[in-house]
Amino acid sequence: MAHWLFLLLAALPALGQNTPKPQNMIPGCPDVVPRSEWRALPSRCLRPLNLPVEYVLVSHTAGNPCFSPSECEQRMRAIQNDHVQIQGYCDIVYNFLIGEDGLVYEGRGWSTQGAHADPILNPTSLGISFIGNFRNRAPAPRALRALQSLLRCGTLLGILSSRYIIRGQEEVPGLEFPTGRLKAELQKLPQYQG
Repeated sequence: MAHWLFLLLAALPALGQNTPKPQNMIPGCPDVVPRSEWRALPSRCLRPLNLPVEYVLVSHTAGNPCFSPSECEQRMRAIQNDHVQIQGYCDIVYNFLIGEDGLVYEGRGWSTQGAHADPILNPTSLGISFIGNFRNRAPAPRALRALQSLLRCGTLLGILSSRYIIRGQEEVPGLEFPTGRLKAELQKLPQYQG
């Protein structure tokens, strides 16, 4: 009798309890490579985003691209090292990064303020950066699809305002990351405003 009661009590939390689904299990959300998987350094960032955010600022890292998960994970560690150890930020500056492998990599994530713009825009914007240099070529189609899927997910999760605006990072005064061909791709999205 005690064994049966123990099993019933163990099952109770699963019965009728709404546990939040990981974003990877929500229809319309892309697989996001978590920080633990790309072996991120612990974040020292504490400032939360003001949700829902109204802007999505898209850029490129202007460095080497990556085409496989192992290569992209290595690039993520190198970018984080540059941002933290060399530039002195509390973490990688972007909320998410996208590799040419078509995967989304978690930077600061959905709820932590990035450092991808200025002190006025950072609290109300999501920073997404494509890994690589896209002045003279566009990101791979699978990477562009990953961006669209991530944006859809942000809307489903209530992170993005229903009227969010996409801008290229070079369109923010004081930022100097011209996106070139990437900008031409962003202009095709209905939420884009230059």
